[in-house]
Amino acid sequence: MTIEEAQQTVDEWIKTTGVRYFNELTNTAILMEEVGEVARIIARKYGEQSFKKSDKDIDLADEMADVLFVLICLANQTGINLTTAFEKNLEKKSIRDIERHKKNEKLK
Repeated sequence: MTIEEAQQTVDEWIKTTGVRYFNELTNTAILMEEVGEVARIIARKYGEQSFKKSDKDIDLADEMADVLFVLICLANQTGINLTTAFEKNLEKKSIRDIERHKKNEKLK
């Protein structure tokens, strides 16, 4: 699935199953909540925090997909083509960082 197809799929799902988009403020708050859930898993799986019994069935991939879904909702409702935005962002990073990371002593 391309990013464009994902945006179309989410839009269709919202219109048929989700009834309507939550407003942008609500979706931003939901996005932060979902990112927090990803951070919680990372802190426990790769960091120093320990899992609780209630955490045993958590799925990092599913939580990342939740983040992506809400991000796509926000892009759709604000008229952003994520394919174009991502391509421009990669170009910006490629120009800006062409030597930056190679010269970073911390990355050697």
